[in-house]
Amino acid sequence: MTKEILHDLLAQNRKTCDFTFNEITQENSTLKLNDDTASVGFIYHHIGEIMHLLAQFFGVPTEVKNTTMGKKDTGKVYDLKESQKLVDDGYKKLSDLVESLSEKEWMETLDTPFFGSISRTKLFGHILYHNTYHCGQITLTLKRGK
Repeated sequence: MTKEILHDLLAQNRKTCDFTFNEITQENSTLKLNDDTASVGFIYHHIGEIMHLLAQFFGVPTEVKNTTMGKKDTGKVYDLKESQKLVDDGYKKLSDLVESLSEKEWMETLDTPFFGSISRTKLFGHILYHNTYHCGQITLTLKRGK
């Protein structure tokens, strides 16, 4: 039952976020809500990076480097295809985790520097929340940004 629930949550997160992701273009990726916020491209790239970086706590290795977490948007223009690949690969890693971990393993605790000791399920939930949170920022920026 756990795998079905987690797959459903992951699929719904992807579907919800894809409404936003599909609106991002190379041209609008430089939009910001205001001068103090990050650009659409920065946030989109951040979503992809974080899925990979947080998956490391599950024991999933990654070659992805942190260029956005805790960093300020410097105006760098991110390649849309590269960011899309990060996001797509991140969702694939999460899907593979759902398939490979047992119900018991999902309830086991992991030690993380950001959240302390939490279950794998809670960490998975945080990743999905993180995606949705930043998709909301992107959506607002695409509608009101300059």
